[in-house]
Amino acid sequence: MARMLKAAALAAAAAAAAAATESAVGLFSKLQTPVPKARTFSTSQSSLQVAGPVWNLGRLNHVAIAVPDLEKAKAFYQNVLGAQVSEVVPIPEHGVSVVFVNLGNTKMELLHPLGNDSPIEGFLQKNKAGGMHHICIEVDDINAAVMDLKEKKIRSLSEETKIGAHGKPVIFLHPKDCGGVLVELEQA
Repeated sequence: MARMLKAAALAAAAAAAAAATESAVGLFSKLQTPVPKARTFSTSQSSLQVAGPVWNLGRLNHVAIAVPDLEKAKAFYQNVLGAQVSEVVPIPEHGVSVVFVNLGNTKMELLHPLGNDSPIEGFLQKNKAGGMHHICIEVDDINAAVMDLKEKKIRSLSEETKIGAHGKPVIFLHPKDCGGVLVELEQA
């Protein structure tokens, strides 16, 4: 009887191994099947070109969130989520006060209007609870990037770069030319 049970167990194990091998072979053959090409992203630009060799796109520097109450937002990220946050930094040339939330691999920038003519004031009029305002991506040569993007008919919100919250040159690209997202480029 014990021999019969042992033989049955061996047969079951062999059958399971064969099924697993067959399943793996089937999966492997599916992996080798060509995948249909994905649809490409279409924009209003007739022929977008990749950045040339004169400049390169870098890492995500931060995601900016407009907030109606800067102290309350700062307290949430610091006291509830346990993040490291900076002190409030007024940046009059951009019409904002900012707090940076350090996330290790990137940052969040909490934006609050500094004065009534702040661009963030208008954003908060439309979005009372606040919300995502822009993303910031580093570039290795901001002047070359600006010239190249102008040639590619990508509009910016200013003619020249300005000094941003990190003390480096920045420029904002028009959201209508960037898939509906306000993109800030910052010198790395």
